[in-house]
Amino acid sequence: MQILVHEFDLPLKYKFGISRETRTVQKTAIVEVKDAALSGYGECVANHKYYKFTIDMIREDIAAVSKILSKADLNESSPDRVWEKCKPLLQHNPFAQCALDMALWDLYGKKRNKRTYELWELDPSANIVTDYTIGIDDIDIMIKKMEEYRDWPVFKIKLGTDHDMEIMRRLRAHTDAILRIDANCAWTAEQTIRYSHTLKELGVEFIEQPMEADASTEDMKKVFQLSVLPVIADESCISEADVDRCHGFFHGINIKVVKCGGLTPALRMIKRARELDMKLMVGCMTESTVGISGIAQLLPLLDYVDMDGPLLLARDIAEGVRIERGVVHYSDIPGNGVRLTGFKES
Repeated sequence: MQILVHEFDLPLKYKFGISRETRTVQKTAIVEVKDAALSGYGECVANHKYYKFTIDMIREDIAAVSKILSKADLNESSPDRVWEKCKPLLQHNPFAQCALDMALWDLYGKKRNKRTYELWELDPSANIVTDYTIGIDDIDIMIKKMEEYRDWPVFKIKLGTDHDMEIMRRLRAHTDAILRIDANCAWTAEQTIRYSHTLKELGVEFIEQPMEADASTEDMKKVFQLSVLPVIADESCISEADVDRCHGFFHGINIKVVKCGGLTPALRMIKRARELDMKLMVGCMTESTVGISGIAQLLPLLDYVDMDGPLLLARDIAEGVRIERGVVHYSDIPGNGVRLTGFKES
């Protein structure tokens, strides 16, 4: 198998604000694994500010496993076995690990003429809908974004300002949709508990990562016990080992396949969280349709999903799953269902 890395700058439809940054472009790496006439595609965004991974680092680490890939045979080995072989060289860079793993599952499914979820023997007939994310902005602009998707059933609202409850009251006045909150580590324990009462009155479903990932166990336990809304871990749940660490401090976890290292470890995290009776969500990091099509294969296993990445883009680079009013429609292509279309690479 050959391995290629394509780099793109994904332009966003609007500036996208969370508690710690605002951006208008998302850099992303698309890993392509080729075997004869077939190609599998996987994706990992770059995130230097918080997670410290750049496109150059991703390229270098993917190149480090090229010899392993050249000898691997997906007619004999499944992607999870290849993941284990590559792990010693990639465990320090889960972003690169994710893009490679996703590409291998895509290729594996194409070789067998099955969608990836079919390889896992999953039934998508009761799949959940995805939310649509409203980033931090002037309130009038946040309302405008919401009204553009007025028929969407679920919105996720990014918070982390000095007027968060004002934002929520204004937004609620413009929609009857389910609302979810993501504070991206911006609140204290006291704020989280206090806000949870107001947010519950406003019909919010849950709060995602209200406090810093390194918040004290005392504060996390206090929020877990006293918040009147469920609390879902994101930045506190990066890797497989974090699932057990979150138990008893969060009601559920949000798995980001880019951060945990791909679909292979995500499946193990899902299994463990179910054993611990925790709610399950998978989120995205503003990936293109390449990454979102990979995430879509996990849908039958989840309680919630945030996979609106392509909807936030001014231009996409691939065809795959389609999302209409929150409902995910799979591609007719096997594997993750991806075909790279691209635009001019950066």
